[in-house]
Amino acid sequence: MAFTAQDVKKLREMTNVGMMDCKAALAATDGDMDKAVDWLREKGLAKAAKKADRIAAEGVAYATVVDGVGVVIEVNSETDFAAKTDSFLDLVKNLATVVATQNPADVEALKACTYPNSNLTVTEIMQEKVMSIGENMQIRRFNRFAENVSVAYVHAGGSHGVLVNLAVEGADATEVGKNVAMQIAAMNPKYWDKSMVPQADVDKELAVQVALMDNDPKMASKPAQVKEKIAQGKIAAFFKENCLLQQDFVRGDLYKGDVAGYIADAAKKQGGKISFVDAIHYIKGEGIEKKEENFADEVAAQIAGAHK
Repeated sequence: MAFTAQDVKKLREMTNVGMMDCKAALAATDGDMDKAVDWLREKGLAKAAKKADRIAAEGVAYATVVDGVGVVIEVNSETDFAAKTDSFLDLVKNLATVVATQNPADVEALKACTYPNSNLTVTEIMQEKVMSIGENMQIRRFNRFAENVSVAYVHAGGSHGVLVNLAVEGADATEVGKNVAMQIAAMNPKYWDKSMVPQADVDKELAVQVALMDNDPKMASKPAQVKEKIAQGKIAAFFKENCLLQQDFVRGDLYKGDVAGYIADAAKKQGGKISFVDAIHYIKGEGIEKKEENFADEVAAQIAGAHK
């Protein structure tokens, strides 16, 4: 039985599966719509497509170093339970290996890459995982450092993935990198160094400090020049709070001072040199709008539906 473009469109609307897969399903079933739906379900495509509409805000933020290439990646699932399964964690680790070895340009390019130890693409493996794990899964983002020395850190089973990139001469940067990564996970600095803070942000902070004094009965009557000078002095505190290298090092048992001082001191003790170059910090689910559900209302709705 022949089928038309309209049939392909209808099947796509029914199953939420891609156009080419719908065409293949109709071709394989001689245009029989019901059989085509079953064909897609048997291939795992229809089920995977339906799950793709569900919000995946859990998962893992993972960082690693593969043959000297640092990788940080976030892969999301619908529940924390699924994210802790061996199958999901193996997927994330293998995806990180693909990023390190095949250097895809973006998430779409990663999906087209060949999955390790298989002849399948990442997309095909992801569809299989959706079927076996039973949840929607999405590769959200990734990044990599191919130069210098990278140190990876994963916090609390994947709530944070941090990758620190260091220029190293005559020293072992493993411990330094891990401690700096832990600092980033704990303090979540907005900038790495005060030199990176846009002038607009500095000006905004100055304006805030002046406004605070304008509204303080003890300071309001002071001359504008005095307020501006005091505000300038408070910018150092702003840098200390928001910039990694200017922050107080959280491991006070190792070094008392800022992070930049800790890195320099640790390198000096080894007779070498270590310089901070860059870092990437992924927080699992950051910025993803999670669907809020009231469990009691959901159960009540199911009971009401059962009695209709």
